[in-house]
Amino acid sequence: MVDVTVVGSGPNGLTAAVVAARAGLTVRVVEAAPTIGGGLRTAELTLPGFRHDVCSAVHPAALASPVFRELGLLDGPHAPEWIVPEASYAHPLPGGRAGIAWRDLDRTVDGLGADGRAWRRLVGPLLARQDGVVDFTGSQLLRVPRDPLAAFRFGLRALEQGTRAWDRRFTGDVAPALFTGVVAHAAGGLPSLASAGAGLLIAMHGHGVGWGLPRGGSQTIADALVAELAEHGAEIVTDAPVQALDEVRGSRAVLLDTSPELLFTAELPHRYERALRRYRYGSGIAKVDFALDGPVPWANPAVGLAPTVHLGGSRREIAAAENAVARGLQPGVNTRVAGDGGAPRHPYVLVCQPSVVDPSRAPAGKQVLWAYTHVPAGSTLDATELVTAEVERFAPGFRDVVLASAASSAREIGAYNRNYVGGDIYSGALDLAQLVKRPVVSTAPWRTPVDGVYLCSSATPPGPAVHGMNGWYAAKLALKERFGLTI
Repeated sequence: MVDVTVVGSGPNGLTAAVVAARAGLTVRVVEAAPTIGGGLRTAELTLPGFRHDVCSAVHPAALASPVFRELGLLDGPHAPEWIVPEASYAHPLPGGRAGIAWRDLDRTVDGLGADGRAWRRLVGPLLARQDGVVDFTGSQLLRVPRDPLAAFRFGLRALEQGTRAWDRRFTGDVAPALFTGVVAHAAGGLPSLASAGAGLLIAMHGHGVGWGLPRGGSQTIADALVAELAEHGAEIVTDAPVQALDEVRGSRAVLLDTSPELLFTAELPHRYERALRRYRYGSGIAKVDFALDGPVPWANPAVGLAPTVHLGGSRREIAAAENAVARGLQPGVNTRVAGDGGAPRHPYVLVCQPSVVDPSRAPAGKQVLWAYTHVPAGSTLDATELVTAEVERFAPGFRDVVLASAASSAREIGAYNRNYVGGDIYSGALDLAQLVKRPVVSTAPWRTPVDGVYLCSSATPPGPAVHGMNGWYAAKLALKERFGLTI
């Protein structure tokens, strides 16, 4: 019998396993898929030689993660080679204009013209106390922040950008569009306090640690954690789906890097079960991967320098698109923006073009492009044409460089990974209530009422992103309560 069983090999599960293995415990990781990694997998999804990230691709939270630093994932012997681009992200607008968030804050401010000083006042004070901001956002909200000033600055800006006051700061349209593209990562109606908070955090990282990505693809992060586990004799079992908790109850501690759904296979106290059933999942994604014959022909060449690009147009257009999806509408349905002269509503599309900084991702002279748009949970939409048209809007001639594509609907993504319920890659809707209740209101939400079972997935604080913090907190709690070990 092993001491600790970890179900699921995403970044949180692997982090939890490493923590337990380093503490001298015997560890087994059980993974349903044929390969480890969860949201960190990289595969040839279109043509041979084109390496696409199956889910997450760019990782600002990883570079800022104190846990990943402690585990050696940033500079240790097994660490991936991290690429930190000069341009963190870009946001093209019609007419060849674009906002570029350079890692250099001064350069970004200069490029935003009249709104540059407003951008600095939005992000600069957070950057000055970035460690405090990371600490405040990197755990549950039910605690006293270690840096109250950082928390105050962060909360004040989230209150502004998460409410109808969000238009008061800027005078033009480029800066608000640039920020809204980041905010919309959180997949929900806009403006929103939770989305604004998520946007502020990763916008700050864009001028701090940077929006880094590992050379060769996200799989290399999982491979680094597996190499650490191998050094400590941990066992990894793939192709082993766990259908019920009873299948893994032989260990003294079980850590679930899964959605909370697996807990329903055990007998739960009525109050906990009722609270868990109130936990809500968010919108899904419809994803398209492209193999390209060459670079994307962006109308503004500077957009081609950023691995991450946000499409959708103005702040008003993006908000209209995201609010429509939040109401259950498919992208492309009711395609007019009320109050904007009846202009067509375009989908919000998150694009990653990693091969602009990592040539190992495609054959010489070729490129890969990864993109998704938000859709209602469980949608069967094939987003190939929708995404292609939106890229073409800002990169005329894009269709001509497409060699092949592969589409995944939200329903297919949910089937591929059962933790992505309905295609929700964040394992739970991101709103203010669910930042406190993730998945239940508790000072130790990683602990479940099932003896020896802990939840360590993105459905626990501090929520989604590749940083390993959820697994770290859950493992520390399990080691203390089950084995009397304090780390």
